[in-house]
Amino acid sequence: MSADLSGSTALAGTQSANHTQPPHAPAHQGWAWSAAILALAIFVVDTFTPLDTAIAVFYVIVIHLAAGASRREYLVKIALGCAILTVLSYIIVHGDMEPGAPFIRCVVSLSAIGITSALALRNHAVEATLREQANLLELTHDAIFVRDMNDTVTYWNRAAEELYGWPRAEAIGRRATELLQTQFPAPRDEIRAELLKQGAWEGELIHTTRGGARVVAASRWALQRDKAGKPLGVLENNTDITAATAAREELHQAQSALAHAARVATLGELSASIAHEVNQPLAAIVTNGEAALRWLARKEPDLQEAQDALRRVIQDGERASEVIRRIRGLSRKTEQNRAALDLNAVIAESLALVEREIAGRRIALELDLAERLPEIEADRIQLQQVLINLMLNALQAMDAVAPEARRLAIRSFADAEGQACLAIADSGPGFDSETAGKLFSAFFTTKASGMGMGLSICRSIVEASGGRIWASRNDGPGATFHVTLPSREAA
Repeated sequence: MSADLSGSTALAGTQSANHTQPPHAPAHQGWAWSAAILALAIFVVDTFTPLDTAIAVFYVIVIHLAAGASRREYLVKIALGCAILTVLSYIIVHGDMEPGAPFIRCVVSLSAIGITSALALRNHAVEATLREQANLLELTHDAIFVRDMNDTVTYWNRAAEELYGWPRAEAIGRRATELLQTQFPAPRDEIRAELLKQGAWEGELIHTTRGGARVVAASRWALQRDKAGKPLGVLENNTDITAATAAREELHQAQSALAHAARVATLGELSASIAHEVNQPLAAIVTNGEAALRWLARKEPDLQEAQDALRRVIQDGERASEVIRRIRGLSRKTEQNRAALDLNAVIAESLALVEREIAGRRIALELDLAERLPEIEADRIQLQQVLINLMLNALQAMDAVAPEARRLAIRSFADAEGQACLAIADSGPGFDSETAGKLFSAFFTTKASGMGMGLSICRSIVEASGGRIWASRNDGPGATFHVTLPSREAA
């Protein structure tokens, strides 16, 4: 038996064009109003308050709200609107001034809005693809695919997607035998020889689905030849003869797992993380930019000092970019850039970034760092973010305490299991038992201006490094946050 595969070959090149775009769910009016009110509030605060910080960065929260309920075209309009409000606020407040620190804040805010919008649009595209695949998998037919003489898949029908769990985009271009981990009833060379001789082959094959389930298939192969008789490809028709219902159930479970994995990497966590983590290097950028302007504004400008300040601006900008890249990598569960680290050195680097906050709040700093700590393996930038977040939380917790009672104690030591340990204690009001169980939950905060992402991010980073983080109430006033990280040898 021979077969003409021209129809299948043409279908392989045009199959994606025949898909219909699933209708978008209508935007929820409640979310739209929330986004609008929040955008207006940010604009008012950015324009009519004397705060010298990048308030417009918080437009990323508006984009996050819009992304959860809006169509793609609406999301683009909202992103443009946020950008316009940012520029309008700058023009209203600083339009008659020479470019300086406010201009830098404006540019950084526009960059954050652009990055978040790009991520939101990409998330929309991923969700549309998943919806389309889910609709196709509802159809049930024999699994049919075409492969060339090198066993490379060139066509993959909808039933094959349903049976094996591999989307068409991932199956095409892969070797069918490797993709399905095919087990043959006879040596593969003998089957190939019979196919070439007879032009057809029939038998039972054992395939493995993407989810790991075994499928016994009644398989029928047809060989395509060109006019000269040279083999071109094989049309393979597979009928599931195992428990079809159970196989479909396994496939639906695999779909659910895939959808869950997509939801884990939601835009919400990305945008909130960017807004929270980038704010720290932004503050340094603004400080150094203002310093550079002061050095240049002298009667005799100190160019060396100005250059040094601008170099620090560049370094902080690069650090902000690196933080964004690393947080995106963590959210997508990609591998961290882990290296051997000295915990005391990371503590010192992190303290350098919050020294001004400590001094400004008139807080007494107590350092008790062990001379010898086991070397740990972690991502330096992410670990710095953990320490900075914990320190800033401790500092802010003591705002309501009398200055003479403000105390920040940082202690490092090795425990009995050879782990590197860190304890950060404050003398603030502490927390109650009800709050204790929610401290590390996403979007939970006890601060009016907080977003509730800091401690959640800390936990993700520490646990990704194989460590543990928790909080306890002090015997006296305040609370202590504890971090343990395994030694490099143990990791």
